[in-house]
Amino acid sequence: MGDDDYDEFAMLGDNAAEAGLAFTPPAVRRVQVDTPSGSPISALVWGDAPAELVLVHGGAQNAHTWDTVALALGRPLVALDLPGHGHSAWRPDRDYRPQAMADDVAAAVDALAPDAGTLVGMSLGGLTALATLATHPGLADRLTLVDITPGVNQEKAAAIVSFVDGPPTFDSFDALLERTIAFNPTRSESSLRRGVLHNAKSRPDGTWVWRYDQLGDRLGDLEGRFGDLWEAVSALTVPLLLARGALSPVVDDDDVSELRRRQPDAEVVVVPDAGHSIQGDQPVTLAAILDRFAA
Repeated sequence: MGDDDYDEFAMLGDNAAEAGLAFTPPAVRRVQVDTPSGSPISALVWGDAPAELVLVHGGAQNAHTWDTVALALGRPLVALDLPGHGHSAWRPDRDYRPQAMADDVAAAVDALAPDAGTLVGMSLGGLTALATLATHPGLADRLTLVDITPGVNQEKAAAIVSFVDGPPTFDSFDALLERTIAFNPTRSESSLRRGVLHNAKSRPDGTWVWRYDQLGDRLGDLEGRFGDLWEAVSALTVPLLLARGALSPVVDDDDVSELRRRQPDAEVVVVPDAGHSIQGDQPVTLAAILDRFAA
């Protein structure tokens, strides 16, 4: 399946059915926004009214990771493709640190969701949201971090690093899907199949590659890349919610303690039966959490 015969909205009914949601085809469209770096950001705009939330995915993912959450929320929102991910342009400098992407993300939010009150970021998207609010403090009225803090390190994220640093090409779609299933034991095969179709593409020779900039996304020293973002947590002046996956090793009790030391009023919610990608494991539960927080 190449881009010419890829209908990115054709699977939304399957998302709804698997989650037990009533389905009416939503108003959703893809748009592109110019950015200060010169590398356009692509995004999905859900609904016709002004967006109330902005959703930012994790590393090696894309905006479609939020599809079931968006369907369950039923609110107007924007889901961004981070630079170098999904349908967004790859950065010429191949730099996908949160601090490097912050100005581009802020420009996309200003253009597509200037009145959105809630910024939601998962994993790399959460750290990018932190970095963005540190330099653009008026961009949102609330921040939700989905299973991430600046305390992430190589040990906590070992499985993620191993997956992202995998082969650059695959002989077939089935080979790519098989590896994805092996690294995501909490997800159904059907949901992972949809995710791979959104996140990979075939080449003329029949091989498959990821859409994201894999060479630019090598994670390297996580503590060196992300540790200084604790200061961004301290600087927050908006309500903060951390949704933590009960089965995930990425956020531990020490991280929660540090988060609360720096933001004593922060709310922490543990989501049962969810690993790191809460939006994939428990999308309806996460949607309910976001709906309450955004109200």
